[in-house]
Amino acid sequence: MSDSAPTFSPLYRQIKGLIMQSLESGEWRPGEAIPSEMELAASYKVSQGTVRKAVDELAAEKYLLRRQGKGTFVATHDEARAQFRFLRLMPDEGAQEWPASRLLECKKGRASAEVARLLELDAGDALILIRRVLDIADEPTVYEQIYLPGALFRNLNAAIFNEYKGSMYKLFETEFGTRMIRAEEKIRAVAADSAVAELLRVPQGTPLLCVDRVAYSYGDKPVEYRRGYYRTDKHFYRNDLG
Repeated sequence: MSDSAPTFSPLYRQIKGLIMQSLESGEWRPGEAIPSEMELAASYKVSQGTVRKAVDELAAEKYLLRRQGKGTFVATHDEARAQFRFLRLMPDEGAQEWPASRLLECKKGRASAEVARLLELDAGDALILIRRVLDIADEPTVYEQIYLPGALFRNLNAAIFNEYKGSMYKLFETEFGTRMIRAEEKIRAVAADSAVAELLRVPQGTPLLCVDRVAYSYGDKPVEYRRGYYRTDKHFYRNDLG
């Protein structure tokens, strides 16, 4: 067989790609209903079963959300089920609580070579840097440094950040049109230096989890890099592998 032989994509995957193009272009916004399977089938001139298979995959990948008796909607960070999707810290006892965010700093900066590489920018490109502490049960539990491309989040400032009621990813989605689709994380054990120890109110040298995350939007575009330091004296980091 020739190495240059063409490869063919199943029809449902072609339809899936067309639906993704509509999501990426903003034709259907987060939280909005997409056309019915019958309407999509007529639009794409394929069977309803082909559309259903494409939509099933997009729902499994959390791009879409099915609601029984109501239709299929573009997934949003406003959904209750999505609130803890990117927060993997679980308490040793009791129910998981949504943390209170305490902003330390929100300022403009320039991308270092390392941050530029992670966000696919050029060194020196404009950035927004956010530093914050997450308090759980009135106790500082996570310290985060968050780097955002300046071109996407040009108008983000401390006032907008503090006034918004909801999760950070919901803010990015509703105010800046940037939806976080997936993330990759690297986790390592570290000892708290003096600055982090003071912010988390632990002795210097306390063992912490350091979580480096790159979050991606549509088209696998990296749109956020964050480094978090997690206390684990009352919490553990949970990852679902199924």
